[in-house]
Amino acid sequence: MTKDTQQWFASWFDTTFYHILYKDRDNTEAQVFMDNLTEYLNIPEGGEILDLACGKGRHSVYLNSLGYDLTGVDLSENSIAYAKQFENDTLHFEVHDMCQPYEKQFDAVFNLFTSFGYFENEEDNLKTIEAIKVNLNEFGFGVIDFMNSNYVIDHLVSEDVKTIEGIDFKQKRSFVDGHIIKDISFTAEGRDFQFQERVRAFTLEDFEILFNKAGVHLLDVFGDYKLKRFDAKTSERLVMIFK
Repeated sequence: MTKDTQQWFASWFDTTFYHILYKDRDNTEAQVFMDNLTEYLNIPEGGEILDLACGKGRHSVYLNSLGYDLTGVDLSENSIAYAKQFENDTLHFEVHDMCQPYEKQFDAVFNLFTSFGYFENEEDNLKTIEAIKVNLNEFGFGVIDFMNSNYVIDHLVSEDVKTIEGIDFKQKRSFVDGHIIKDISFTAEGRDFQFQERVRAFTLEDFEILFNKAGVHLLDVFGDYKLKRFDAKTSERLVMIFK
């Protein structure tokens, strides 16, 4: 059995199996979100956006197609290697740790699809928001698109099996010590694997504390990708705009 739970995001996100498991993510929904978000923020034509924890670049590629200058960064070398096939004069990808400021400032910094709250060291969550602040220009906006932890915990499916490309991914979910945990086990290529996803169940109140410590100001909060009003009980997402 191959098991890796230490710095799980660094190992699990860098495997081909992670991308197989989540290959059915809704690109149409993601594009509607980007349309709504960029229109709401009124990002100037040709504006520069940093896609923080960009994965294989699906949001970056679409935003670039809308006319924005995109830089996508991620800790996963494999994801960035894949994304580089889409590069052009206004679309670039680079391996980068989001706890550290990037080398320039942007009109917007997007942290999308619950790409936050992974760290073993709690201080790294604050460092990430502080880094976003550094990477915003005078008129720039930060955006964190997180799960609504209250909703997720209330609707947690304790166990299921998802079969993709002939692989049976057994998923067990739990809420332990302030974290939403998913244990994933499967057999592939003649080997047994086990990974764990572990995300801090941040609430809006938790983020407000981090924003205050980082010296940024929360401007708006939305509850879905159509930018509807956030409801702590019923909204599926927690989309926060700050600067």
